[in-house]
Amino acid sequence: MIWIEAVRMALTAIGAHKLRSLLTLVGIIAGVAAIIAVMTGVSVIQNQMEAELSVLGSRVFQAQKWPPGGFNNHRDHDFRQIQRWPPLTVEQAELIREKVKSADLVGAELWQFSVRASYRGETTEPVNMICGGTPEYPENNTHYVELGRNISNEDVRVGRSVVVIGYQLAQSLFPFTDPLGKEIKVDGRKYTVQGVFAERKSALGGNFDNYILMPITTFEKAYGARDPEGVPRTVNITVRAISAGALEDAMEETRAVLRAARGLSPRDPDNFFFFTTDSQIKAFNTATANLKKGAFVLGIIALVVAGIGIMNIMLVSVTERTREIGIRKALGAKRAAILFQFLLEAIVLCNIGGVLGVAAGFGLGNLVSVFTHFAVHVPAEWAVRGLLFCTVVGLVFGMWPAIRASKLVPIEALRYE
Repeated sequence: MIWIEAVRMALTAIGAHKLRSLLTLVGIIAGVAAIIAVMTGVSVIQNQMEAELSVLGSRVFQAQKWPPGGFNNHRDHDFRQIQRWPPLTVEQAELIREKVKSADLVGAELWQFSVRASYRGETTEPVNMICGGTPEYPENNTHYVELGRNISNEDVRVGRSVVVIGYQLAQSLFPFTDPLGKEIKVDGRKYTVQGVFAERKSALGGNFDNYILMPITTFEKAYGARDPEGVPRTVNITVRAISAGALEDAMEETRAVLRAARGLSPRDPDNFFFFTTDSQIKAFNTATANLKKGAFVLGIIALVVAGIGIMNIMLVSVTERTREIGIRKALGAKRAAILFQFLLEAIVLCNIGGVLGVAAGFGLGNLVSVFTHFAVHVPAEWAVRGLLFCTVVGLVFGMWPAIRASKLVPIEALRYE
């Protein structure tokens, strides 16, 4: 009951000076809202990124020549140095398939970007991608064939001119027709459609539904050993471990096979990279770390400025209520009770601003969802942290006014006009 009465008295004192209290709250609201808005926005994007970067699943990793996430995440490697590395090859993928016992699926992929597809005069924009792959592609990339069939080992062996197309591409070229068995042109070459992938929407604007899978041997015949810039093509090798627990073992076995196949001595560093879902998520977290730190620092500065304002307001309040304090002390109120009362007022005032700031921060942070297809997210842990920050600000900056009030001499306080 003492706590309830103390809080009621604090709210009464705050309500007695509404405009002053509101102006004091502006800094608290701005500081908390800045932190919560950025953390919420980053959380919304992070959740979507994690969902979309999880295409490899928990059992799959990829070996590739170029660093995943770009060179910013691999500053110990130079572009020219990596350019001189030999490409990964289909033969190396075959060696992994034969020798890595902790893996059950090993696929190989070659990619070509910005291609056009056409059917009976209907031509797409050059937004499509082509993957020259092996039958393991759907399983290792968790993107399955919904209509028709996948490419087969026989298709790869003889280099058949067959393709599996993405859902969006099928909708563009065959809006009212069954695409199976139809002949399309890709960069002027004819291919028979034998399958359509299931729809996979991307809120990040990815081309999951605008790509074409063909046998890797067919791809090599059509596009050659070098890309349009003249750089030798390098195979991306996808490896699925026999279980999630065997992922590390599969990676180490694959590393050993690749190092031997690429002629590396024990002292030589790897001349290839491993890509996993976790590595991409870590790269995103690294990229957003400075943004989070910046928002946190700005928010703390705003809270400190607001705390100074609260301290000034509380000092004014102590002066205005000097006679009230004298009466309470004359009636037997102890110094601790006076200190607690004024300290609680500062904490309550800060937390009112904190609650408003948290609400504003969640709203601003989820504006990302309004302008995109990202799911709304409310990071509750940051709401708790925001209110704890406010409590600390109230405690720190309310302490001096509270001490000053508690030290007033009753006789002098009663004389105050």
